[in-house]
Amino acid sequence: MAPRPWLTIVGIGEDGAAGLSPAAREAVAAASIVFGGRRHLDRAGDLLRGDARAWPSPFEAGVREVLARRGSPVCVLASGDPFLFGVGATLARQVPAGEMRALPAPSAFSLAAARLGWALQEVECVSLHGRALDLVRPCLQPGRRVLALTSDAAGPAALAALLAATGFGASRLHVLEALGGPRERVRTARAAAFDLADVDTLNLVALEVVADAEARVLALAPGRPDALYEHDGQITKREIRAMTLAALAPRRGELLWDIGAGSGSIGIEWMLADPSLRAIAIEARADRAARIARNAASFGVPGLTIVEGEAPAALTGLPTPDAIFIGGGASDAGVIDAALGALATGGRLVANAVTLETEALLLARHAALGGELTRIAIARAAPVAGMTGWRPAMPVTQWSVVKP
Repeated sequence: MAPRPWLTIVGIGEDGAAGLSPAAREAVAAASIVFGGRRHLDRAGDLLRGDARAWPSPFEAGVREVLARRGSPVCVLASGDPFLFGVGATLARQVPAGEMRALPAPSAFSLAAARLGWALQEVECVSLHGRALDLVRPCLQPGRRVLALTSDAAGPAALAALLAATGFGASRLHVLEALGGPRERVRTARAAAFDLADVDTLNLVALEVVADAEARVLALAPGRPDALYEHDGQITKREIRAMTLAALAPRRGELLWDIGAGSGSIGIEWMLADPSLRAIAIEARADRAARIARNAASFGVPGLTIVEGEAPAALTGLPTPDAIFIGGGASDAGVIDAALGALATGGRLVANAVTLETEALLLARHAALGGELTRIAIARAAPVAGMTGWRPAMPVTQWSVVKP
């Protein structure tokens, strides 16, 4: 017999109990215990008849309390749509769908789109609540509309400052405050001249992105310009980088190890391919590791994990990768063998060589294990005696293999 739902997750807006459906009102009133943020519990008001519990700190302790009452009627209040950057998704990881029901209210994104007359399916939605502001950077494309949840009253000004500093100062920011309630307010300013004061803590920023001539626009394809990276020459050049990413073939939710990461460009562009992708950059030099962190922030992937240490020792204890790139370090047979040993079955390994010694190692591994060998030769036009000729870059030998 299927279990009966014991957990009800109710989305509540700034209009409180008045905005709830009859079913949601009934669920709140009938619950023996109601969990929620203090703001949510205040909004529910007289509907609360059971024990009202504000989320404790740490939040995980509250989730354990909810789970401990499995089988008893429990209600959880959440902002708007509980499954959009909300507590609903957290609880769903531990409570089967058949044991819960959700009664969502309009999300902040939906309310903002309705106020501005924007088609929600054409808008980029991002949560910066409790997260790094740099996450908005990949969204900054000319002409794009973006809805961004912020953490607090300082969020809109900080976002405006980031836009102005990166060449998007002409962008329009619509600051939507306390949406759906009696304190609702919508105001607009340009990023470079942002002067809105007394911003409500509960706010969302809608961006109409306008790029200046020198704006830092991140292309949507791999092989971003080398000049966008901070580096000391230790960087996989853009054409080679694009071909390397193609060989690594990222798939949703996968983890990459970038061994001998240098500037971090491979791991960064791996993560830019999809928000679900993760990467670990392994780099022996402290100055380069620090540089990787700065590059990751400036490209909008601050979640790139950086491990400072020399492979293969630094690989010990890291989570199992789905793909591995070896740029620096491929000259060490021990690094290649350790990487292959750590790789998940069906995972991909790609190694690039520019020296004859490293190429010999890759040729030997190819002879023993198979895979694909590719010779990549790039030449760029450059001045030659008052005219123009081709100047070849160092050729790269690339070995890629799938672990059986």
